[in-house]
Amino acid sequence: MKRFLVFLAALAPLVPPVFGDEALSPWGVGSCYSNNRSAADNARWIPQMEEIGLHSYRTPHTDWGALETTPGQWKWEALDQQMDYLTQHGMNFGGTLIGTPKWNTKDRPGSLPVNNIEGWSAYVSAVVGHAKGRIQRWEVWNEPPNFTGKNQKPADYAKIVASAYDAAKAADPSCLIGLAAKSAHINYLEQVIQAGAKDHFDFITLHPYEILNGVVEDAGTESVFLHIVPTLRKMLAAQDPAKANVPVIFTELGCDAKKGLDVQANALVKAYVMGIAEGVACIEWFEGRDGDSGPMGLLDGKGNPRPSYEAMKHLIEHLGQHPKYLGWILLNDRHYAFAFQGAKTTALVTWAHTPEANAVQFGKAVQIVSVTSGESRTAKDLTLTTAPALVLDAPEDLLKKAAANKDKPVPWDGDYSKAQSVSLTMGEQHAERGLHTLSGESLAKAVVVYGGAARAGNVPGGNVFVVDPEFLSYTTTPIEIEVVVRRNEANDNSGFKLVYESRTGFKTAGGWYTVPDNKEWHTQKWRIDDPQFVNYWGYNFSLVSDGNVYNKYYLQSVTVRKLEK
Repeated sequence: MKRFLVFLAALAPLVPPVFGDEALSPWGVGSCYSNNRSAADNARWIPQMEEIGLHSYRTPHTDWGALETTPGQWKWEALDQQMDYLTQHGMNFGGTLIGTPKWNTKDRPGSLPVNNIEGWSAYVSAVVGHAKGRIQRWEVWNEPPNFTGKNQKPADYAKIVASAYDAAKAADPSCLIGLAAKSAHINYLEQVIQAGAKDHFDFITLHPYEILNGVVEDAGTESVFLHIVPTLRKMLAAQDPAKANVPVIFTELGCDAKKGLDVQANALVKAYVMGIAEGVACIEWFEGRDGDSGPMGLLDGKGNPRPSYEAMKHLIEHLGQHPKYLGWILLNDRHYAFAFQGAKTTALVTWAHTPEANAVQFGKAVQIVSVTSGESRTAKDLTLTTAPALVLDAPEDLLKKAAANKDKPVPWDGDYSKAQSVSLTMGEQHAERGLHTLSGESLAKAVVVYGGAARAGNVPGGNVFVVDPEFLSYTTTPIEIEVVVRRNEANDNSGFKLVYESRTGFKTAGGWYTVPDNKEWHTQKWRIDDPQFVNYWGYNFSLVSDGNVYNKYYLQSVTVRKLEK
């Protein structure tokens, strides 16, 4: 066994992701505004983060307007106190370059300060120079194009990034600059790089809430989450090859506790496990304690721990500060399991691919740990559900298979990397062949019409589609999308438009399509020459109706085909 563990360790990364001289743990946390204005705000919850081993923190309050309250007048006391406090509690923190102060009359409040680049550069130089030796990594703005001017374009953000990069490097040559985007908006990042940010960043930050939501809601979209970083790297290799392998941080990611406390905890486990597996350097969970952004915290508004807090604690306890990812395996050829060299022994984190429970036999006694309660038991089998379980000292044959898969993409019900088409058949004969909906497999099977040959077009998530990322992601290839539809039994007027991900964001293909009647099935096709599927909202295309008026149609099948250029 000892020799085998040495073999597994050799397959894993030898060192954790490194920022300059700084090794960053994947276990991170962030905060809303009201819990992060000062050291006093942090004191309400940071000690509880430290207690469970959380040491990576997004940012103290470094807003331009808070530091330079009037032109040339700098107030550093609050920031210094906050950095001192975070340091005392073992936090490794970055910084955020952001803000348009009220005195900057050249730019509208809340917009990128493109009309005052001189003032922006002076702010960047001052704060980076002041924090030199304490803050190394600086992300530029918060999830653009959010929190930018109404009509501001990627080129405007590119100007802000390039000027920040130059000013920051002059003030502290060892600092690192982060290019940012909302969600997993890789299309936007591509445009920013093309507009002037090329070679002006050292890492990238994303906030893929929407993609995680598909996992949370049991839509089976784990593969989409696992392709965030690979898809990003495809774009970087094409647009800025020198930066193709820069570190990636999810500086925000979370789950609303209103979805259910256990749901939030399960989401946290899956996000960290899959994030580490795909090479995310750090996930800074949003957030530590409830504040002004809804019930998203590991702690509630009174400071009481939620199950997600306990889940974070037990993950860190068993996987260690710098987990070594060993690979993946599908238990029973179906269910996700990710292997790690943990703090003391090997560990598998696993859950069911679909909501139906499924029994797995290990062939030997293993230790099974509840990630939320920390309770453990010894057993030879495990009934998998969508709630993750931690299996310690897993059988060697499973670990060997996981290690062999380490550099392979995790499949989504089959290998579609070389397919020329993917399709989805509705109804009782429901079949997803590389094409899926956000309604989830179970709901898709449950809501059927026309004798079981179709599904209603108003099923939640049933008109929102995701292609297998191995079939098509980022690369712009001409495609044809075909749908087979008919009106409902009452022959109500119905129709939709096809909206898809393109290089410039979501676009409508053609115009409005009215379903002719309910007498027979009708086939409608669209040729699309500029798709760029990156799942920045967690899906690739949708059939959009106006409210509930025109969605009274039934879908029999949907097909996506690659065409010759």
